[in-house]
Amino acid sequence: MNAVIAGLGITEMGKVYGRTAAEFAADAVRRAVADAGLEPYDVDGLLTNAGISGDVGLSLQRDLGLRHLRLLSEVQAYGSSAGAMVQYAAMAVSSGMADVVACVFADAPLKDRSTGGGAAYAGAGGPPAGWQGLAAASGISSANTMYALAARRHMRTYGTTSEQLGHIAVAQRAWAVRNPLAQMRDPITLEDHQNSRWIAEPFHLLDCCLVSNGGVAVLVTSAERAADLAQPAVHIRGWGQAHPGYVMGRDSEYGLVSGAALSGPTALKMAGITIADIDVAELYDCYTYTALISLEDYGFCPKGEGGPFAASGVLGPEGGLAVNTGGGQLSAYYMWGMTPLSEAVIQARGQGGDRQAPRNDMVLVSGNGGVLDHHSTLILSPHAR
Repeated sequence: MNAVIAGLGITEMGKVYGRTAAEFAADAVRRAVADAGLEPYDVDGLLTNAGISGDVGLSLQRDLGLRHLRLLSEVQAYGSSAGAMVQYAAMAVSSGMADVVACVFADAPLKDRSTGGGAAYAGAGGPPAGWQGLAAASGISSANTMYALAARRHMRTYGTTSEQLGHIAVAQRAWAVRNPLAQMRDPITLEDHQNSRWIAEPFHLLDCCLVSNGGVAVLVTSAERAADLAQPAVHIRGWGQAHPGYVMGRDSEYGLVSGAALSGPTALKMAGITIADIDVAELYDCYTYTALISLEDYGFCPKGEGGPFAASGVLGPEGGLAVNTGGGQLSAYYMWGMTPLSEAVIQARGQGGDRQAPRNDMVLVSGNGGVLDHHSTLILSPHAR
């Protein structure tokens, strides 16, 4: 494979009002193009991923004024979509199907609540129907409650505790303090985590990701093309996907094993490395639990030992494993799989500033979609294979 990431575009992020998701997406792509030192007409491939607001799609081509594209598609595997888009873009570039492919995610679920002095979240509405209605009647009707169910099963099986989950939140906030792009930059303690209000037991507020308006885009091209561009090339060394299909199934491994257990080894094998070679891990962390189970399933620690591993202090800036160095979705910003991907590009380039990991030869990126339904893994590096 000779595909690389050559451009990164990140818009204003967080409580940014008055712009649609489509406008954020167009802004992100333009920023990525400028970051690479290219012009919009250089882009001949476009892959889009829409979030909750759902208004980013094929019409983005017209919004950007792009003509004669050789690749155009919408990709949807929820939080694993960013990794999937990069995979498809890499294959397109390596096969000669396209030369420069833009991959973009944007969303604008936060609405300005002018009379209340704060932000309102405009999520998907309407009561669940069919079999989902039966679950909803038991109070299991949202991502919060579904992930809480998964986390509780992990806790009962392996003895994982709320305090151990809290160590993940504290470590990632410590990274976010060093990230000027992060929404939440005030340090927190384990006591702060334990005292934050309940969302859906066993999740406190500080176990849960942010809600953000904004957009992120990356440009994928060939290593040969990137050699003359403005930024250091980030080589796409390996990838994998997993779609377990066992959620809500009797006797399934739901809550105990994630798609990282399949997509991780696939990506590592393609890259020709092992998990011991990974210097930086940018993990999808819609909840602290999601990061914990990913650490286990990638093999950073044995299955069931994610809690003690997190509590050991290994995950923070002073620890031995650089995990979610920008603060992740818990403290930086929530752009689905583009959150870990954007930080991975920054780290692989060596542009992390105060939060730059001491080693960045191999960077692992995970994406998680649905409620443990989908998973993507990328292995990135500043070095060609």
